[in-house]
Amino acid sequence: MSSDSHLDELFRTFLAVKSAEGRAKNTMQQYRDNYNYFIHYLEDHDLPQKLEDVDRHLIREYIRYMREDAIKFDGHKYKSDKQRTKGLSASTVNTRVKTLQTMFRCLVDEEVISHNPIEGVKRIPDPQEITEVLTVNELKRLLKAPDRTTFPGFRDHALMHVLIDGMMRISEASKLKVSDFDLTQDTVTIPAKIAKSRKYRTLPLKPLTSRLVKRLIEANADFNTEYVFLMNYGEPVNRDHFRKRLKDYAKQADIKKNVYPHLLRHTAATMFLEDGGDIRHLQMLLGHADLRMVVRYTHLSDHALREQHTKHSPINKVSDKLSRPRKTKL
Repeated sequence: MSSDSHLDELFRTFLAVKSAEGRAKNTMQQYRDNYNYFIHYLEDHDLPQKLEDVDRHLIREYIRYMREDAIKFDGHKYKSDKQRTKGLSASTVNTRVKTLQTMFRCLVDEEVISHNPIEGVKRIPDPQEITEVLTVNELKRLLKAPDRTTFPGFRDHALMHVLIDGMMRISEASKLKVSDFDLTQDTVTIPAKIAKSRKYRTLPLKPLTSRLVKRLIEANADFNTEYVFLMNYGEPVNRDHFRKRLKDYAKQADIKKNVYPHLLRHTAATMFLEDGGDIRHLQMLLGHADLRMVVRYTHLSDHALREQHTKHSPINKVSDKLSRPRKTKL
């Protein structure tokens, strides 16, 4: 393919390769979204969309634009004007650039193009901030917030239980079907085609969660659908819609923290560990192939960390008795 090839043509070739490799539907959509962000940048700045015009300087200017000028949540119907601030997060910038890097590397490997025009572009530093998870009391208040006498309120109540109990992603839970649940055995299976890892996993559920799912399935009888978590007119629940409702519930529950669906996964994983759960079992529940990824979801509370330190510090074994805390109360 010549150096004056149009980027759209190259992108279609890239998608065809990744589709043949069996990439997940969500991954394919992420490729499309991130590519379109780049094309919109070129259009808005009257820049050509040919391979010969793409180089490291262009991509670095694109990165600068995203970090300093791009509007966060631009065009997002569920976001307020206050949330639409200038400058995207490092994580978002890196994700969008990663698609371009993956695309050009793939095209070189497939011998569609002779060289990677953006080789050498590095990701920007993305400091991992500690995620402030919910407390037990906050989680209880959040679960009580939905009006369970209404269909959407009961659906949200059941969905929150599934997200917490199954420690799954909202992208997985929103696509679950009746056939994925075995309510006699209190389990749910995340099919490989909807799992982010592309590997199925079967998760145990508490009887309470199973009962809520069973009641919801019964309430769904008026809809001709196999999905479990539905909108008012029978279509599968929209993730952005649920995210907005979850924020409303957090406000009702007087929770000051930023509450979003994935925080339930963070919180559940943290509570699992704090209660003595094994990290390798947690890895299986979360569906991560790499144990290192689990650390991102397990931000232990200061209280738990102090408690463990007090109990297990090596100083306990070597310190003089007089220097240890003295018991004064029963």
